[in-house]
Amino acid sequence: MKRVYTAKDIEEIKRNGGSVPQDAILTPQAKEMLGGGAFSPRAAETPAKKEYKVPEKEYKWVPGNDPKTPAEIEKFFHSPEIEKLKKLIVDLGRRSYGKNYNDGNGGNFSVRVGDNIVLCTPTMISKGSMSVDDMCFVDMDGNQLAGRRKRTSEILAHLAIMKRQPMAKACCHAHPPHATAFALAGKTPPRCVNPETEIFIGQVGLASYGTPGTLHMANAVGEVGVDHDCVFMVNHGVMTWANDVETAFWKMENVEAHCYTSMLAFQIGGPRKFSDTDAAELVKIRKSMGMVDQQGLTECSLCDSKDEFRGVVCDAKSPKQPKEAGFDCDAEKLVAKITQTIISEINKQ
Repeated sequence: MKRVYTAKDIEEIKRNGGSVPQDAILTPQAKEMLGGGAFSPRAAETPAKKEYKVPEKEYKWVPGNDPKTPAEIEKFFHSPEIEKLKKLIVDLGRRSYGKNYNDGNGGNFSVRVGDNIVLCTPTMISKGSMSVDDMCFVDMDGNQLAGRRKRTSEILAHLAIMKRQPMAKACCHAHPPHATAFALAGKTPPRCVNPETEIFIGQVGLASYGTPGTLHMANAVGEVGVDHDCVFMVNHGVMTWANDVETAFWKMENVEAHCYTSMLAFQIGGPRKFSDTDAAELVKIRKSMGMVDQQGLTECSLCDSKDEFRGVVCDAKSPKQPKEAGFDCDAEKLVAKITQTIISEINKQ
């Protein structure tokens, strides 16, 4: 005769690590304890722990396997994996344009898809109105390989980073207003005040001015881009890189938000730094995530003024940055004093 198992029986089986026969008769409460439905001998055992993974976004190619002939290149240009990347770039272009990161035809995206092949956006087009048919293929020297539209001249700066830094598989160039304001002033944003920015951006690099689209500009950005995954191009805009294009754009969003909130913080007394111990912990996290190792960078140089600007990062520089990088504390204190005077006069009226 088949045995009837109650909830109490199931509780005891679970406690002792046993199992229930396949032909067992279960009371309603017993079924509830076993999760309901059909029951197997292992149903009373602890379920295996589910593993959660972060999706892989990096495009990976087989070294030495680039298409060679025009027909092979054209076939690869229209392959499903490249079409998927084109759609992603179109989406990022619309998102970038919607955030006011790209004025007019400004900004570009690129993804390295082979030893000598890079997918990129074309010249003279709004990033908010691109289509998959607008994309281009270039080689690592900037020669166009495929696409109906002419490639952007600024691809040279992207390639200059990729040639020097193997970790750079994708680049994003844009003109987000607050970060670009720092670039126009030849300044970098404050350090040791925002944990997320310390982890995902670290020290912002500062590349000297060069005419857009020229080798001079490309080399200036490329040299700084070796040790910095975010580069402020003086009098121009911002370049970020990563192992995939979506992360490169995400870094653009991160640094723009940091510059925006930093500007606001300076208006109400200045950002406050966290401790050197806290900063060291963030560096560990950055390294554990495989971010570029910014070796040789000095610790944040801090302003030790006695008033409301105590703790403001004044001159956070890397060895490759010009001397004018970082905040000018004297100028900041003067601006604060003038602003306070104006507010006092208004309150008297």
